[in-house]
Amino acid sequence: MDAVWFLIGQGDDEPSRFVPIHSTPFLIGRRSGSSYTINSRTVSGLHAEIVQVRQSLAVRDLQSTNGTYLNGKRVTEQVVLSEDDLVQFADVAFRVRRQAACRELGTIQTNGYDRALALVQFDKLMRDRSVVPHFQPLVKLSSMGLEGYEVLGRSRILGLETPGAMFSAAAQLNVEVELSRLLRWEGLRAASRYPGRPRIFVNTHPSEMSDSGLLNSMRSLREFSNEMAIVMEIHEKAVTDSQKMQELRKELVDLNIGLAYDDFGAGQARLVELVEVRPDYLKFDMQLVQGLDKASPERQKMLEALVRMTRDLGIITLAEGIETDGEHLVCQQLGFEMGQGFFYGKPAPANINASIVIPAPVCDLLAAPVSSNTDV
Repeated sequence: MDAVWFLIGQGDDEPSRFVPIHSTPFLIGRRSGSSYTINSRTVSGLHAEIVQVRQSLAVRDLQSTNGTYLNGKRVTEQVVLSEDDLVQFADVAFRVRRQAACRELGTIQTNGYDRALALVQFDKLMRDRSVVPHFQPLVKLSSMGLEGYEVLGRSRILGLETPGAMFSAAAQLNVEVELSRLLRWEGLRAASRYPGRPRIFVNTHPSEMSDSGLLNSMRSLREFSNEMAIVMEIHEKAVTDSQKMQELRKELVDLNIGLAYDDFGAGQARLVELVEVRPDYLKFDMQLVQGLDKASPERQKMLEALVRMTRDLGIITLAEGIETDGEHLVCQQLGFEMGQGFFYGKPAPANINASIVIPAPVCDLLAAPVSSNTDV
């Protein structure tokens, strides 16, 4: 085939399913040994098959009990598939996706196959839920006490170890939302095993701001854990519609889920939304924080004014990307209430054997009072 074809499905109580069609004929049914086995009693043993027709694919029903449907219409003869078609085997639905292969020679061709391989790997990632949630501590600067963790996505799948690689593959299939939901769900599942139930900050993808399923996703997290303190992070660039944000904020309050604006100051700082739809936390971007101890007095005063204004609004201020003792001290002096960064601990898998996991740098800080010199 001159393209890599996928079926993408989403069940009610399971993550998205990504089914690459490696070869044809591609048999679909409940029977083991099918090209793709669907464990549903509504699906026949040999339900349907997908075959190649010139440069495209077609679906054909195999006299199944409950039928095969294409875009809501029952398939009675072989029908050619197109990208974004909705194909349904009994009550199990999939969206058709197509990733074109590159025909040029040399590096371009290699990159094309690399992308196709990444998509096949991505199928495995989603199908097997092969993400490994990592947790980075958030620290209260006045006491150096642990305030919670941010969940960060990682995986052990070759080529998809980092969030950037995972979301790059997801973008080619237009399924960033599904990946984001999976990372949140698996992160909270891992965090729920922590004794002491620390506060957990979970991320969102900008695409979710226009997706109606975001609140349902957060409701599922709350239903899974009624007691855990959860904070949902939104990138400040995605905070563009005050009315929608007010509605979202109200729903989150009803769910007892906090709200944080992430990467504040990385782009256009949206001060209007900050006032009209106040989050519980404002996370100042690392570009504002790193090197702050060596920055000009004017820059420090500017940041101090922003911190003071934010705190006057009743919003907790958090400095991201703190990596040195000097940055830590200046952030304390400027009035930041919380900090996050390698100085306090790098992202790591959950350690369920500890009641509260405090990274080594924080342990060192807890052993001595904070002072104005560099030996903290």
